[in-house]
Amino acid sequence: MKKSHCSEQQLNTPMTDQEIVSSLIAHDPKVTAQFFFKDCRPLFLSIIKHVFGTQIVDYNEIISELYILLMENDAKKLRTFKFESTLYQWLKTTVTRHCQLLRNKAKVIDDESQEPLNNSHRELSTTEKSQAQMDIETLLRQMKNQRYALVIRLLMIEDKTPEEVAQQLCVTVDNLYNIKRRAMQALTEVALKDKKHYER
Repeated sequence: MKKSHCSEQQLNTPMTDQEIVSSLIAHDPKVTAQFFFKDCRPLFLSIIKHVFGTQIVDYNEIISELYILLMENDAKKLRTFKFESTLYQWLKTTVTRHCQLLRNKAKVIDDESQEPLNNSHRELSTTEKSQAQMDIETLLRQMKNQRYALVIRLLMIEDKTPEEVAQQLCVTVDNLYNIKRRAMQALTEVALKDKKHYER
């Protein structure tokens, strides 16, 4: 059984890729926080820096979006990992492709402007998009700050423009960006604590 490159280096007790994937799918908060958000963070940062170059991006926001990408729709993306390579190598390839997609869609823009406020996931079929939206809605309902939930819902689900959302909330676009960043952090915290939603 292949061992994860990340886990071998940094987890006290090395876990197999199978064990890590199973724990991530089960939303084990300890493994998720340790493996995805800590152990693999250097890998993610390296890829983001390589793909975006001198562009100013919010690393934490992109990493949070990567987590949602893997875990949405009952971890559909993560379940495509067939153990034909190491989990570390698969993540490297998957994250690189996603970051290139973000860059190519111009969802992250230069320093003089600001990072994107709209969601920038890959193109989904109607069925996949509907299921993903239901998964995100489940998490949004658990957020304590419903203003944060509203911002994410308007931008990511209803696909409104930053200008439209800012006008609706009576804030500037710059303030909306700050609100959205905090909202994404809050959403990630909810996702880490949520186990029941993804249990069969």
